Amino acid sequence: MKLDAATRRAVDGFFADRAEARRLFRAFVALVDDARVRVTKSQIAFAGRRQFAWAWTPGRWLRGAVAPLVVSVALPRRDRSRRWKEIAEPRPGRFVHHLEVWSRDDLDAELAGWLDEAAADADGTVS
Repeated sequence: MKLDAATRRAVDGFFADRAEARRLFRAFVALVDDARVRVTKSQIAFAGRRQFAWAWTPGRWLRGAVAPLVVSVALPRRDRSRRWKEIAEPRPGRFVHHLEVWSRDDLDAELAGWLDEAAADADGTVS
C-alpha cells in the first residue's frame, strides 16, 4: 500500500524520535492491501468501511522493555495463535488482537492473512 504525501508527513511526525518503530511501520504498511489511513496523536488507524487495524508505540506510555511497535487487528473471531500479546472483546463478536512487533520477522504472511481477514470483515465481505 502506498501512502500519499500528506499521510507520509503525518506518519513521520507520529514517529519522531522513534526510528525503529518507523522502520517497522513502513514494513507493516506493505502488508496492507488498501485502506484509508488516519494518523492521530496516539495511533495510526487503517479503515475500509470501518477501522480494522491500528499501529501504535507503547513506549509513549510505558517504561521499561517494550516493543517498538504494536499492531492491533480487529477480527470477527478470537484467534488462538500464541503470538498475540492480548485479545480484548470490546463488544460481542468483535475481537481486537494485539501483536508486539519487535523485528521485521514479526511482519509475516500470517499477519498479512489476519489483516486481509480484518479488512474484508470491515468492508462486510466476509461470509
